[in-house]
Amino acid sequence: MSVTKLTSATQDYLKAIWSLGEWSADGVTVTALAERLGVRTSSASDGVKKLVANGFAEHTPYANVELTDLGRAHAVSMVRRHRLMETYLVREFGYGWDEVHEEAEVLEHAVSDRLLDAIDARLGHPTRDPHGDPIPSAAGAPHLPDAVPLSSVVIGDTVVVARISDADPERLRIFAAQGLVLDSEVDVVMHSDSTCAMQVEVSGRLLNLSAQDADSVWVVRA
Repeated sequence: MSVTKLTSATQDYLKAIWSLGEWSADGVTVTALAERLGVRTSSASDGVKKLVANGFAEHTPYANVELTDLGRAHAVSMVRRHRLMETYLVREFGYGWDEVHEEAEVLEHAVSDRLLDAIDARLGHPTRDPHGDPIPSAAGAPHLPDAVPLSSVVIGDTVVVARISDADPERLRIFAAQGLVLDSEVDVVMHSDSTCAMQVEVSGRLLNLSAQDADSVWVVRA
């Protein structure tokens, strides 16, 4: 579905709402949406009202924001654009996985549907972006892996990294230097119930992870 006729602001709101609910069972609040977009809560509230008025979302005061079928279709299309552009920048231009988000934020609004399809074909129709987030197909079908946060894994388990949140570029740089990247095998050595901190082994190296670190890594069973 083409989203090029929508305003950039509408595209950003739809993508943010869908992305916030992709890896979390928690509902999407206006406050969370404002934080994701870096705007005031009042601005996010006004943005949601416009989405509702145009049939893209449903929302009542103090409740979660829900996308309609139309809004979800446009949102998934925007997510596809963003993640394909991130993948293209890494594979074709040598960008680091910590450098692509802002570039993709700009390019996703400018690329035509025809060029996007050509990029998809050149890349071999990838199903995930450089951070492990699934790239929806041209038909809008996502490929969400059966993954769980690393913080939920118990001592002695061996898991494989399926996705790492791109919310913090500095964390991505640190993880890359430590060898904690997509498809790396992780053994859980220590898990503190009181602080939720973890110690894991990756490629023979022991790493100490904070609760925030562990929550940003999603894994599947080895």
